Amino acid sequence: MTAGLDRLLPALVHHIVNTLGWHELRPLQSAAMAPLLEGSDAILLAPTAGGKTEAATFPLLSAMEEQSWQGTSVLYICPLRALLNNLQPRLAGYASWLGRTAAVWHGDIGTAARVRMMREPPDILLTTPESLEAMLVSTKVDTRRLFAGLRAVVVDEVHAFAGDDRGWHLLAVLERLSRLAGRPLQRIGLSATVGNPAELLAWLQGSQRDRPRSVVSPPTGPDVVPDLTVDHVGTIDNASAVIAALHKGEKRLVFVDSRRRAEELGIALRARNVTTFLSHSSLSADERRRSEQAFAEARDCVIVATSTLELGIDVGDLDRVIQIDAPPTVASFLQRLGRTGRRADTSRNCLFLCLDETAVLAVAGLLERWTAGWVEPIVPPAHPRHIVAQQILALALQENQIGLQTWREWWRDLPLLDEHSDEIFNYLLTEGYLERDGAMAFIGPQAEKKFGRRYFSDLLAVFSAPPEFTVLAGREEIGRVGDDVLLANDHGSPRVLLLAGRAWQVRHIDWKRRRCFVELSDLPGRAKWGGSDSGLSFEITRGQRTVLLDGEPSSAIFTRRAQAALRELRERHAENVWATGTVIRRNHRGLTWWTWAGTATNRTLQASLPDVADPRQRIDDSSLRLRNDIPLNLLSKALTGAIDLVTPDVNKHAVRGLKFSSALPPELAIRTISERLADREHTRMVLSDSHRIHVDME
Repeated sequence: MTAGLDRLLPALVHHIVNTLGWHELRPLQSAAMAPLLEGSDAILLAPTAGGKTEAATFPLLSAMEEQSWQGTSVLYICPLRALLNNLQPRLAGYASWLGRTAAVWHGDIGTAARVRMMREPPDILLTTPESLEAMLVSTKVDTRRLFAGLRAVVVDEVHAFAGDDRGWHLLAVLERLSRLAGRPLQRIGLSATVGNPAELLAWLQGSQRDRPRSVVSPPTGPDVVPDLTVDHVGTIDNASAVIAALHKGEKRLVFVDSRRRAEELGIALRARNVTTFLSHSSLSADERRRSEQAFAEARDCVIVATSTLELGIDVGDLDRVIQIDAPPTVASFLQRLGRTGRRADTSRNCLFLCLDETAVLAVAGLLERWTAGWVEPIVPPAHPRHIVAQQILALALQENQIGLQTWREWWRDLPLLDEHSDEIFNYLLTEGYLERDGAMAFIGPQAEKKFGRRYFSDLLAVFSAPPEFTVLAGREEIGRVGDDVLLANDHGSPRVLLLAGRAWQVRHIDWKRRRCFVELSDLPGRAKWGGSDSGLSFEITRGQRTVLLDGEPSSAIFTRRAQAALRELRERHAENVWATGTVIRRNHRGLTWWTWAGTATNRTLQASLPDVADPRQRIDDSSLRLRNDIPLNLLSKALTGAIDLVTPDVNKHAVRGLKFSSALPPELAIRTISERLADREHTRMVLSDSHRIHVDME
């Protein structure tokens, strides 16, 4: 019997060998058996399709039977409902081998199914953090009974949680569940490659950092060099021509950076008679499901997607991944690359189609960092004070009342709470979000007013979506669009939207009910959604500098067009890059500091150097505009002197983007956003660099 299988329950091994036809486990699955069966918390690391789900669930199923776990003993948490729906049949099949059950609970699950689950709780419950929160505060769910037997939690795509506020929300909910269950919960995170797995595991453990922990990341065999090509195509229409011409007869997954871009490319591909499907967050769940199912069953076709298909949703065997411009991170690139090469006769591949020269440089910089072995560390957002406010209110709903002196005990020493947590609690009392009753507090009128709609549903999710209109063709929901595309003045012309890769003419808008009624059209349309660009990191921007100095990385083939774009950029930036420091350049356009340090660092430099940096500028990744009236001899002294690092100024209206900010003291809300925009570590590095001054000759 191969390594790992001998640790499992014989009945489970029988089905692994005879039902699945597996005569050995994958390296990750073998390596995970001992620590998980011994109850250790763990991070399991493997590329996409590396067998992480089985590596976690097989030992848990074995422990479940051997230790007679009863009721809902395992939670399986995913960031996306679609991923839960995709996994449920597989996990239910595994559980059934031992007479156990697995079921999904999220917002799309009907009342009858929920009642059935409460009456006969599944052994494995697949859900999201938001649905867990909804269960905890619901008066219809007996959570103490439902979670009394809870033993373990599997967090799929844990890196996707840890990198934003959903991760803090998840940890806080797990602390509350642990208290309800009356025991520590074994925590198992599943992830693709990350730069700091040990730190990620320590974060996942929350307040139970005294428990055993294991990072499981065995070698996956010899490294296979992927097939990477970078091209400069100029326009979306040109990109559609390349996609239509290449790899006919194959299944191609195309990633884009926005919903608008997905719609534009979808319509362009269909105009070239390419069988095309779309997947993005503004399409209805039914529309996405139809697209993903049709794509999984087809052969000669393309599916265009935003990051919705970056995670492990199964859309069948892929032949090609195509990326329009650059993905935002190395980790994202690896996730997308990992969608290919799953069949024995295929290899991992990615074709980058860049729409402008700067995108060619962005791809080259990202590949330079990856070639050097660098992957982003997962760093939870700093100072999640708005999540503290949300959790206090959620706990008050869950328990009906909370102790003025004992509320902190629910989260023990979870790093979510900091020196401002008492200030936040007192603010909730003062402003009427909580009402005092002796030594206890309960939900107050201000919380009812701000968050009480639809049974406090707005309090259950830490992310917020902008108000959108539901688009209907007859009774069929197509998706959602933002206000701005409907409010734009069309000067009497027909109003035509792009959605689901098709053009729709607007026939009627129900402004009160936020519904837009449409019909198919042959007229040209447009797609538009709001969005934000947080800029590139220090590391990837420095990767771009390396490319400008040393040439494109050898890990990819750059077409003649891409090479020409990089040559043009090297000539343009010849005086703006320096291998051992930064460049300050004066020319007819003014004084520019070429830091190549990323947006957050440049933003921090501007705030910390008010007498040097131009206060009126749009901050970018590579440079910072300086005041033109500063003598160059004084500039060097100003940059090398003692500098107090300051967080960027924040407009008071920016707090609207921080959900639950209204439940924070206003100054604390502004400070929280300001601190999140800063990058002190890399700012210190830039200031300690050498600085070279270059003056262009007139």
